[in-house]
Amino acid sequence: MAVQRVVRYCLLLFFLLAGTGKIGAQPLAGSYRNPIVHADYSDPDAIRVGDDYYMVASSFNHVPGLPVLHSKDLVQWELIGYALQRLVPEEHYRTVQHGGGVWAPAIRHHNGLFYIFFPDPDFGIYIITASDIRGPWSEPFLLLPGKGLIDPCPFWDNNGKAYLVHAYAGSRAGIKSILVVREMDPGCKSVTGAPVLVYDGGTSDPTVEGPKLYKRNGYYYIFAPAGGVTNGWQLALRSRSVYGPYERKVVLHQGTSRINGPHQGAWVQTPAGADWFLHFQDKGAYGRILHLQPMRWQNDWPVMGEAGQPVQQFQLPHPGNRQTGLREPEQTGRASWPLTWQWAANPGEGWGFLLSAGGIRLYARQQPDSLHSLWMTPNILSRMFPAEEFTATATLDIRPHTTGERFGLIITGRDYATLELEQSPEGMVLRQMICRDADKGGREREIARLPAGNSRFYLQVRVAAGAVCRFYFSENGSSYQAIGQPFTARPGVWVGARLGLFAVRSKATNDAGYADLHRFIAETR
Repeated sequence: MAVQRVVRYCLLLFFLLAGTGKIGAQPLAGSYRNPIVHADYSDPDAIRVGDDYYMVASSFNHVPGLPVLHSKDLVQWELIGYALQRLVPEEHYRTVQHGGGVWAPAIRHHNGLFYIFFPDPDFGIYIITASDIRGPWSEPFLLLPGKGLIDPCPFWDNNGKAYLVHAYAGSRAGIKSILVVREMDPGCKSVTGAPVLVYDGGTSDPTVEGPKLYKRNGYYYIFAPAGGVTNGWQLALRSRSVYGPYERKVVLHQGTSRINGPHQGAWVQTPAGADWFLHFQDKGAYGRILHLQPMRWQNDWPVMGEAGQPVQQFQLPHPGNRQTGLREPEQTGRASWPLTWQWAANPGEGWGFLLSAGGIRLYARQQPDSLHSLWMTPNILSRMFPAEEFTATATLDIRPHTTGERFGLIITGRDYATLELEQSPEGMVLRQMICRDADKGGREREIARLPAGNSRFYLQVRVAAGAVCRFYFSENGSSYQAIGQPFTARPGVWVGARLGLFAVRSKATNDAGYADLHRFIAETR
């Protein structure tokens, strides 16, 4: 007993020090540090199949959608592909639909098949399946059409029945903060039962959503976030019947920690039987970043983190491994697009091509006269911010064909900034542009302008803590010069700010200019 008291005291001291930040920036030996992934993988859901963990996340209007990540230890994750190559309905998503598209998905493995249930708040609840996690995935099947149906999760009971739990988006459905359960065909071909209201968040749990349905020790559990993405909390609901009534308990909240709004995620169990909970933290311009909490059971209730508060540091789920961060391919290849890049809408023919020698060619696409900014431009190729602080450098060969063609780097969001090359009547110029309140019709403003004579350009952005961005350029790829003024990034609609490339023009032509991306490096600090 004395040894146990000493161990408990040491653990308590460890958590107190972690909460004050006195342990340091690096995890202690045998431990990991949150966040485990400092990138915008929002609304995560995860499963274990054998010795492998798989995770999916929201992707909204970005294409390809539904990122799939793999891990062997719950701490080191690798982006291995996307389950959705184009958004449906395809014609609708040929234009940018900020905040639309794929909302919070759920992934399950049942009878040898991987299932992903995902909602589109404007069209309904879809299902895709695959026998291999890397695909190919089936075409989306619209299981439940309807406006405002969101955050579905399937559940197959041990009596042979299957159920679907989901929430409602008030912006589309006119109702919110409620969860319903419906019976469905075990083969997931149809919903067979009427919706049963199993929980109303009312004033105690406003904006309850994102439900995940589980079963343990004869109890049905619905894990659900409430309170909104920035300052919310995690609920556990339990009942002896799938249709309730459900008891309620808050099982994770910020408390005295520095992790705001810890909620919405997945309960995962290791092969050894240890329980863990993956969730996000909303971090403004960085999006919703990924955290991992230890979890245990007490009186048939889950206890997450340390006494219901998130931990900053904890022992590794799989001892002997180490935390190295998200693994992402950065170099452009000859056979396929780098996985980190996504378009802002379903891509059209001729937006970009892989080059036989390696790299990507982006052709300047004409902007409609109605667009006053790049906010609604679909052929922006972008990726998430990879860390809190990083430097991204693009090596571009620019071949303009007409005046009014623009090529360059962009930090996207409700505000955005570019470092770009424009073919002007006076020749090629390098300039920084900023657009404030782009989502409200704001117009671009030129901040800096320099003549540019080369065809190869090295464009760079350095992002510091607080998402403060500063642009640089180089003529030789080794010495860089600052241009313009610092820019503080803002998030987009339900997504963090993103780092992108664009190629646009103002005039019609049958021979557009282009930019060849030979190298793109994002180095974290």
